[in-house]
Amino acid sequence: MHDQLPSEPEPLGGGLKQRHLTMLGLGGVIGAGLFVGSGAGIAVAGPGIVVSYLIAGTLAMCVMRMLGEMSAAMPASGSFSVHAERALGRWAGFSVGWLYWFLLVVVLAVEATGAAQIANGWAPGVPQWAWVLVFMLVFTGANLAAVKNFGEFEFWFAALKVFAIVAFLILGTLAVFGLLPTASHSFADPVGFTNLTGQGGFLPHGWRGVISGVLAVVFAFGGLEVVTIAAAESDDPVRAVSRAVRSAVFRILFFYVGSMLVIVTVLPWTAQKAGISPYVTVLDAIGVPSAGQIMNIVVFVALLSALNANLYGSSRMVFSLAERGEAPRALLKVSGGGVPRRAVLASVAFGFVSVLLNLKWPESVFLYMLNSVGAVLLFVWALIAASQLRLRRLVEREAPERLVLRMWGFPWLTWVTLAAMAAVIGLMLTDGTARPQLLWSTGATALVVAVAGVRELRARRA
Repeated sequence: MHDQLPSEPEPLGGGLKQRHLTMLGLGGVIGAGLFVGSGAGIAVAGPGIVVSYLIAGTLAMCVMRMLGEMSAAMPASGSFSVHAERALGRWAGFSVGWLYWFLLVVVLAVEATGAAQIANGWAPGVPQWAWVLVFMLVFTGANLAAVKNFGEFEFWFAALKVFAIVAFLILGTLAVFGLLPTASHSFADPVGFTNLTGQGGFLPHGWRGVISGVLAVVFAFGGLEVVTIAAAESDDPVRAVSRAVRSAVFRILFFYVGSMLVIVTVLPWTAQKAGISPYVTVLDAIGVPSAGQIMNIVVFVALLSALNANLYGSSRMVFSLAERGEAPRALLKVSGGGVPRRAVLASVAFGFVSVLLNLKWPESVFLYMLNSVGAVLLFVWALIAASQLRLRRLVEREAPERLVLRMWGFPWLTWVTLAAMAAVIGLMLTDGTARPQLLWSTGATALVVAVAGVRELRARRA
């Protein structure tokens, strides 16, 4: 019983407050993928992008609810990696832990490089690599210090992103009802809902466009998982994770779907331009001065926020792997303040390598690395769902009082979520742009699972 449902505290230091976790949950997925990447989804789905975000967001909400249920019952800094090991065996914990760590440290390079490009535009005299170095040093320092420093950084980063989205929703809604003029409509002439049905209708490319939109936006919801990793370092992990998950899921769906609805209502979907954030296009149409620069600042903050969160999440994941003997034991050294400094430095070191590859070979070596983690998030989510199916039964039988947060419609909705993920993977195979990512990610996953299998065979023989 104690082997499966342990209750001993984490060796890491506490220090994260409820406000840190709530804002981390809200800000964790409000990133550059939403502010910039949503344009690609609008191009393939038209106004139907609202439905695409609704589908992808519902999928992410279900995964988050499952993860919240398990994390409230069994808080651990390794989160879903620990849950997978308890539910499915050591191979699953090893595989999902290392895959997620690799995903975070590779994506970290994209965020550091993207933020450096924006900063280089503001200060062209400072080379891009110097900005990357500054960002990496600042956030390494923040993560090596007490965990509350990480929490404070994320709290204010997320607060700015949430404020930006709320302001955008208010301005857009006023424009829709004629309370603000746009480039093509005066005060007396409200935009109304004509843009939702014009330009080929609500679904200009049919349901196939909506599905293509799902493929374009589903990965923007990655990042929510860090909340359950961070909850283990709060003063009351069970209460903290329950509240953070409950407050985050619906608000995030509201922010994503709400802002997409505003974008395709204020302007015709055909007005969006490639390479320009849909948010900038709408703010320009409403007449917000310096909309491009304002959005640049928001995207810059979003990138640094994601970099900070990924550095934190990757260090805690590799520390948890070391705790369970799945990573070098040297990474277990914890500072007096409860920070796993060697785990932080190991993650930063690989992050630096990724950044250098991104700066030197963005179209070759780094592109292959990025493709190899492109669909890993779906595999991680699938293992979360499979783990929840097994662990829910175990907790109900052995410690039902720990089920303070429950997955809706168990077990049917868990199975539906798994089927939806299988469908997304199947659709990626038929999509020319998504297929290379899926194949590379499948190869990387197969390699990690093979290593896990070999380790398990050796352990059994020993």
